[in-house]
Amino acid sequence: MAVKQYKPTSPGRRFGQVADFSELTDKRPEKRLVKRLTRTGGRNSAGRITARHRGGGRRRLYRMIDFKRNKDGVPARVAAIEYDPGRSARIALLYYHDGEKRYILAPNGLQVGMVLSSGEKVEPQIGNSMPLASIPLGLMVHNVELQPGRGGQMGRSAGVAIRLTSREGCYAHLVLPSGEIRRVNVKCRATIGQVGNTDHMNISLGKAGRTRLKGRRPHVRGSAMSPYCHPMGGGEGRTGAGRPPCSPRGVLSKGGRTRNPRKTSSKYIVRRRKK
Repeated sequence: MAVKQYKPTSPGRRFGQVADFSELTDKRPEKRLVKRLTRTGGRNSAGRITARHRGGGRRRLYRMIDFKRNKDGVPARVAAIEYDPGRSARIALLYYHDGEKRYILAPNGLQVGMVLSSGEKVEPQIGNSMPLASIPLGLMVHNVELQPGRGGQMGRSAGVAIRLTSREGCYAHLVLPSGEIRRVNVKCRATIGQVGNTDHMNISLGKAGRTRLKGRRPHVRGSAMSPYCHPMGGGEGRTGAGRPPCSPRGVLSKGGRTRNPRKTSSKYIVRRRKK
């Protein structure tokens, strides 16, 4: 994948960039593997806004991805590499020999025509899924499960890779991209390789309109609001906050730890991520 630079025909085009999509082989998704999702606009079931600055955006269909990779013993051929508007990674359409079709996350280096498989005794090749107990040490993996059979939850963004460093008893030690070292049950599955579309982080949107197409509405500084709208609002001119940065409800927004210290999964973290 490469990043395409626009010609500076306007101020918005001057810094705009886009992926060249050269790795895609099909434009239309499989009809049976897509569904429509209702938009929430950042609101919960009670109608209250819980995620601010959400709304609008271009309409898109959700692609149903197979994160479990539990179809053991049935080889599958890579039929197409497609674009997914709901995630940063590319997806691959698999044709299983029994006639079933599924979408998976496309790892870096996956080509149309390759044959993939999943199970305990498969070859550790790019795109194959297998338990952590069967993966050779030192390999890069993605789409890692946290609980056996639940489906991959870690390492699903574009360009992400998790390294399997060691195994101790019934747990494997994984080094995450953040630097955190976590213990995961060796029965959990992972997919060999690095997630594709590695240049996604280098793309510059170039203008605010492309952010609106993603469903992100404008942010307004708290210090620019009225005092009854935000704790940091009010004052004559551009005044200082006079207090640590916070949200409209007074929750500290910089440097505060948000993880619950009594979370049961904390015992599986060997080393915290780098600050």
